Amino acid sequence: MREQWADGHIPNSDYVDLTHDLSDPQSDLRFTMPTASRFAKAMESLGVGEGTRVVLYDRRFTMWATRVWWMLKAFGFDDCAVLDGGWKSWKSAGFPIDTGPAPSRPKTKFVSAPRMGLFADLNRMQEALGDGTCVINALSPGNHDGSEADYGRPGHLPGASNVYALHLLDRDTQCYLPLDKLKALFADIASEDKPIVTYCGGGIAATSDAFVLKALLGYDDVAVYDGSLSEWLLDPDRPLEI
Repeated sequence: MREQWADGHIPNSDYVDLTHDLSDPQSDLRFTMPTASRFAKAMESLGVGEGTRVVLYDRRFTMWATRVWWMLKAFGFDDCAVLDGGWKSWKSAGFPIDTGPAPSRPKTKFVSAPRMGLFADLNRMQEALGDGTCVINALSPGNHDGSEADYGRPGHLPGASNVYALHLLDRDTQCYLPLDKLKALFADIASEDKPIVTYCGGGIAATSDAFVLKALLGYDDVAVYDGSLSEWLLDPDRPLEI
């Protein structure tokens, strides 16, 4: 979406390509977490480092912004926020729009300090299915119940609950719902005394669920299954439920 960014963006903003700049080029999957050094290099090219404040936004339901927010947190960078409602909220408010190039920023040093537990790998996901972890599918209800199969085989990971990432938002404004409504969506699913792992198709929508749980609702032990269904379904023997 770089061309769309060039056609109009928030002043003083830059564009980052999640697929190419912030993913592992050696992986067969599209959005796999990169190495700490690759991520640091990408951040430095954007002027992100010590003393920098980062605000993330996107054009599609905030989940792309939350993916980068979650990655920053996973590499130990805390001074980051997500613009509620993203590009749509900015335009709707009538704020200025720029079509010029990204600004020149001072040279920075991004120091990675990886945090364990914010991303789950395949082994952790397999463990989660049998150790009492709360597993949450951020895909649509149709993908969850098997009536749709956007990723190949229909169904969801055994025992998983479903909170669709788009149901976290007001579809008109694309802002997150009020806290009481967000709490209600997870009330019968998530527990403060159990770890939580969210997943989706490729580890993007899952970060919106995870962001709401951790940043807005205060759940502590939350992880995102990085490979999500794109990895899970590489082995036809890995189970799904309908």
